[in-house]
Amino acid sequence: MSGHNSSDFHKRITLAGSLIAIGIVFGDIGTSPLYTLNAVFHHKVITEAIALGSLSCIFWTLVFQTTIKYVLITLQADNKGEGGIFSLYALVRRYSGKWLVFVAMAGGAFLMADGIITPPMSVSSAVEGVQAVVPGFDTVPVIVGILILLFMFQQFGTDKIGKVFGPVMIIWFGFIGGIGVMAIGSNWEVLRALNPYYAYQMLVNEPKGFWLLGSIFLCTTGAEALYSDMGHCGRNNIRFTWIFIKVALILCYAGQTTWLLDHVGEEVGGLSPFYQIVPKSIFWLALGIATLATIIASQALISGCFTLINEAIRLNIWPKHMVLFPSNVKGQLYIPAINWFLMCGCVGMVLYFKESTKMEAAFGLSVTLTMLMSTILINAYLRIKRVPFIFNILITGIFLAIELSFLSANLLKVKEGGWITIILGLSLFAVMYIWWRGRQIKSNIQSFVKLSEYLPLLTKLSTDENLPKYATNLVYLTTSDSEKKIEKTVMDSILKFGLPKRADIYWFVHVNILDVPYGQEYSVDTVIRNDVYYIQLDLGFREDPRIGYYFKQVVNDMLENNEVDAEESFEQAYQQNKIGDFKFMIMDSFLSYDNRMPFWKNFIMKGYYNLRYLSVKDYINFGLDKSHIETEQYPLVVVPFAENKLERKIQM
Repeated sequence: MSGHNSSDFHKRITLAGSLIAIGIVFGDIGTSPLYTLNAVFHHKVITEAIALGSLSCIFWTLVFQTTIKYVLITLQADNKGEGGIFSLYALVRRYSGKWLVFVAMAGGAFLMADGIITPPMSVSSAVEGVQAVVPGFDTVPVIVGILILLFMFQQFGTDKIGKVFGPVMIIWFGFIGGIGVMAIGSNWEVLRALNPYYAYQMLVNEPKGFWLLGSIFLCTTGAEALYSDMGHCGRNNIRFTWIFIKVALILCYAGQTTWLLDHVGEEVGGLSPFYQIVPKSIFWLALGIATLATIIASQALISGCFTLINEAIRLNIWPKHMVLFPSNVKGQLYIPAINWFLMCGCVGMVLYFKESTKMEAAFGLSVTLTMLMSTILINAYLRIKRVPFIFNILITGIFLAIELSFLSANLLKVKEGGWITIILGLSLFAVMYIWWRGRQIKSNIQSFVKLSEYLPLLTKLSTDENLPKYATNLVYLTTSDSEKKIEKTVMDSILKFGLPKRADIYWFVHVNILDVPYGQEYSVDTVIRNDVYYIQLDLGFREDPRIGYYFKQVVNDMLENNEVDAEESFEQAYQQNKIGDFKFMIMDSFLSYDNRMPFWKNFIMKGYYNLRYLSVKDYINFGLDKSHIETEQYPLVVVPFAENKLERKIQM
């Protein structure tokens, strides 16, 4: 998507784009009325001040966090049409401090943790409504069954079923707005709570009023999805449909608050205020729609996690995994390892907490931490856009104040289950850090040599018929971003590891991952015609790196442009092609025993190589057919072991 097309895409408001926005983007935030007020009042005595104060806080949280921060400001920060925390990081990293990588890692880690807690939280809050009709009904097996089916379905893609997401969610938002209006009845005075005075009164004057923010914050969970899914439906479609979504949400919350005001002095039991305002005649219909809506919300977040990890892989801050494309829909991914990891995490959450009200402590904490990280990155973006310093500080200062308040309230719930989110987030952050730092250490000790010094040897080797031919075309994947230098290990592979590898043509291919999501370009440097070529493939960080396919395409282009001669040879006569066979060499390192590293560096490097062992092999990651590749291993010495010296015994 070019910059011009991206701009047009985001300006347009279309029926299809609006349907996608309602179906994918708002699923998470749209199901929050199921559990937000229930979390605030669960097994608590209802008071008028807290009921009106909660509605006021919900309204102003949606105004500041969702509308102003995400819908108006953050959606402007599109990276060639795409959004999300890693897209934002890729957008600002060239202009800002290197420390921002830690902010991006933390944001991505806690967003993944959110992906583990959101599906069980959403589905549980819907299914638990059954207990209103069948008291004591054990919902855990049903919830686990729904989640397992949901994750098993991922491998087939959501191309067909995705088309019904929009209509189902329109019905859902119409439904929650409708039952909200019915619950309000003639008591429209409840909307006086939109006055921020009621929020202030609750937070300042009510005992423990401030700490209720931890539960109130649940109303804005899913706001990050607005940004992450921007590339699917366009900025203006999200902004346009948000008006309808926000009205439906406020009406539903107002309806629940009306019910709360009618029951002041009573205790909210096991049934959520949401189900309390549903007319009994349509209870089962409501339960079915709510369950469908939560499944769709979970599906959107799972897809978002796949996209998030794919971007992290391309940006070299997550171990490589097999990425599959189950349908023809651009941007739709399936990562088996992540899918089953998320499934185990979600099922584990259900089995541990058993009830949605017990999950909210873990839920709110992960979202708050993700939002804090995105605020820091937005500050960097506003600086790049030369927004006046005073406005930048004012904007990010307001968001940081709000989010730090929510974080403080959520930290109170660490003992109640928030500790799971912290452990999950920190574990995922540790994986990112070890992978990123391990790659950095490895690349820092990678030695390069001048290619020009080896060209006479390569030319001579290419024509030396005394040596057996290793391949007609020998292709090395190189980390060098210039045709003037090459890894010493690559030259050692050609000249020193075993017999010298004779080939008609030596190709050095460098894959450059761009800071933009989509792009497929290449450049060729003819080092020695018909002997040595250097190719650079420029790929967007969301592109599928089919290196073998792209390489053959480049070679065919070169043949057509007479940049390489297709000389008739003995092998080619049998192979019946113009250029002969290809062999891709993958250079794979292992940690040498000849290392004496300090404890921390040793921990990082051992962790890095363990993650490499668990991650997908390089040839799969690069999209190379196994029949065309050969892997060559070499020892990596980070800190040479040079302390002990053997002494020769003197013979008497």
